[in-house]
Amino acid sequence: MAGSLLVSLSGITARTLDGCLDLATALDERGVPLSLLVTPNAEEGHRSVSDWVRERVVQGDAVLLHGYDRRVRDEFADLPAHEARLRLIAATAALEDTGLRTNAFAAPGRRVSAGTLKALRLHGFAVYSDGSTVRDLRGDRLLRARLHGFGGRGGAGETARRNAFVLAAARLVRRGELLRIGLRGADLDRPGRWSALLDAVDTALECGVVAATYVGPAPRVTCSPRGSTLTSVPSGARLVNRP
Repeated sequence: MAGSLLVSLSGITARTLDGCLDLATALDERGVPLSLLVTPNAEEGHRSVSDWVRERVVQGDAVLLHGYDRRVRDEFADLPAHEARLRLIAATAALEDTGLRTNAFAAPGRRVSAGTLKALRLHGFAVYSDGSTVRDLRGDRLLRARLHGFGGRGGAGETARRNAFVLAAARLVRRGELLRIGLRGADLDRPGRWSALLDAVDTALECGVVAATYVGPAPRVTCSPRGSTLTSVPSGARLVNRP
């Protein structure tokens, strides 16, 4: 059975926007949608970013809320439920101010607290993802699937890491498993990472994977005996009508 491909992009800023546009174009040519991880903030140039994200949603890409304050490392890692809910309320309001709405959340860091998961459910979120799992918050179904990316390091070992990225992607799709690729805007100014990404995506498509997003109806995923099966992911991202 063919596997599935999910490609997400974080770190979308005015500085990285040109690379993000190029990535979207390359994936459009391959029929691969993007899941855009958005952190609402008042950064200079944010209007151009939100305008582009809205355009991408119209074209079929998805939006996941990726925290509230990018300056706070692992900002939801230790919060109790009531504090997490207050932060989620502020984040969703800020997101709606840009004309976007979503009920999907991507952890801004390695993990979130149990209180945050509770707050996500109370606040109406349907999908949660982090570096190792994707969770349906309404049915509490859990899919274990590692997020594959390049990390922030460069320099020594960069070529080996890129090769390992491509090989890992090929192994997963040939076994019919879910391939999750997580990119950062900063990755897109490194030609070697560009090449590795496109090699991984092209290999996946040659193996017959179905490309999807985190917030649209997802194809069935067959996992290894260590994992789980997720048959669908609730729809979540949409535009907000603005006056």
